[in-house]
Amino acid sequence: MKLTFLYQPVKNLKESVAFYRDTLGFDESWREGESTVAFKMPGTEVELMLDVPPDTGPRWGAGGFYAVDSVDAFRQSHPELDWQGEIEMPGGKGATFLDPTGNPVHLFDQSTAGPE
Repeated sequence: MKLTFLYQPVKNLKESVAFYRDTLGFDESWREGESTVAFKMPGTEVELMLDVPPDTGPRWGAGGFYAVDSVDAFRQSHPELDWQGEIEMPGGKGATFLDPTGNPVHLFDQSTAGPE
C-alpha cells in the first residue's frame, strides 16, 4: 500500500478548486471529467484529490487513497475488514473499508489501465 492521494469529497467543485488553487496556491495536476480534480501539494508526492461524489454508491468520507497492485486480491486476503463497497474508476478499481474507529481507508489499482 502506498499513500497516493488525500481524498476530499466536495459539494461545489468550482468553489473548491478556486480555494485550493487561488487561495492556497496549489497547482492542478490532473482532472477527470467535471467531478474530480487533483492538486500537487508542496513538499510531498501525495496529491490532494477533490471529488463531487455520485448520488448513488458507496459514501466515501475524507481520507487517504492508497495504491495497491490489485483491489480484488487485497479484498480476498483481508475479508475480515469492514468493506463499504467498490467502484470502477478510470484505469482500474477502487474500494473502501473502515478502520476500527470508523475512518475510511480508500484503495485503488490501475488493473485495467493500458500501457503509457
